[in-house]
Amino acid sequence: MAVFEYKGIQIESGKAVKGFRDAENPRALRGLLRREGILLTLATEEGERKEKAKRNIDLFAFLRRPTASDIAIMTRQLATLVRAGVPLVDSVAALTEQVEKEQLQLVLTGVRESLNEGTSFAKSLALHPKVFPPLYINMVAAGEASGSLESVLERLADFMEGQARLKGKVLASLAYPVLMAFIGTVLVGFLMVAVVPKVTAIFENLGQALPWYTSLLIFVSDVLAGYWWLMILVSVIGFWWIKRWKSKPQGQLKWDTLKLKLPLFGRLNLLVSVARFTRTLATLLASGVQLLAAMEIGKNVLENARLEAVVSEAIGSIREGESIAEPLKRSGQFPPMVTHMIAVGERSGQLEQMLENVSRAYEADVETRVSALTSLLEPLMILVMGGVVGFIAMAILMPMIQVNELVQ
Repeated sequence: MAVFEYKGIQIESGKAVKGFRDAENPRALRGLLRREGILLTLATEEGERKEKAKRNIDLFAFLRRPTASDIAIMTRQLATLVRAGVPLVDSVAALTEQVEKEQLQLVLTGVRESLNEGTSFAKSLALHPKVFPPLYINMVAAGEASGSLESVLERLADFMEGQARLKGKVLASLAYPVLMAFIGTVLVGFLMVAVVPKVTAIFENLGQALPWYTSLLIFVSDVLAGYWWLMILVSVIGFWWIKRWKSKPQGQLKWDTLKLKLPLFGRLNLLVSVARFTRTLATLLASGVQLLAAMEIGKNVLENARLEAVVSEAIGSIREGESIAEPLKRSGQFPPMVTHMIAVGERSGQLEQMLENVSRAYEADVETRVSALTSLLEPLMILVMGGVVGFIAMAILMPMIQVNELVQ
């Protein structure tokens, strides 16, 4: 049975409709839609649609990819339907009609087809690794095995919404300073390349010694105007070299280690990674996933090769009978509060609750630090931009004032 993307017209209302439907062939699809009161106008099989997509490059395809927020909303709706007693296949079919992203519609159609063939829900999701990460699949598998799928789906939705909310707050807080830095750089570059050379050309015929700051301004302006292409070329080559170096395991390890040691931002990077790791680990353990499997999955959400290496070493130590907290503490990379809370959770049998507490505390700390950092960055950037523009104005006006005094 194939999956078709179809377009048609409702016979009664004349309204155009489209969607995805599985059928043996286009003729069977036409009959199926006819019984539903839809006149088929176009049917494209999934394989043909993918071939066309390869031939026609869509520059805006990334805008239609399912985001973490899309998956979280879909998961919340699925949990509601399953908890209401709707069979899983029917729940997925209902969601296929509700979601807006075409790619997500196609994925859910494939999942529904796999479920109809008798495949488990987790294995059906695993056929689409670009949409459903290992965390999602493992939690669903644990929910199916324990018979508490609706609870696991709700926990998944909570987790994904929380992660999306934290990421959104960090990005929103940094958006303004980044935009200001970009605009300021462009404006200063325009002044140095297009405006300053025309103004400073007046000073060449004066036959008078210029102040050092005016000479410096002229030198910088000449370099930017004459070698801007070389600077762009060096920047592109440097960016490419760094990216290539980071693609190697050793380079990525050194880069991520450096990120943790940066002033101000190093601590912030650590807090974000630890909050994400503890939240993921707590969610997995509460859903019934075994500890070692949960740590393997949680390791991948750290997004830092240095911390991933620490967790990998901890997994090896746990297999040999050691506690979770001891190898993390020994590494010196995880904050003392994290290892202490984990140790308390292990002794009291409330590890999931302790991990939840750590993640909440660190997420709040991240929000506070980001707010404080952006509050400092905004006036600092205004001060720097004002200083640069003031320097340019002084370097241009002072020689003019001196010439005017000589003339008088």
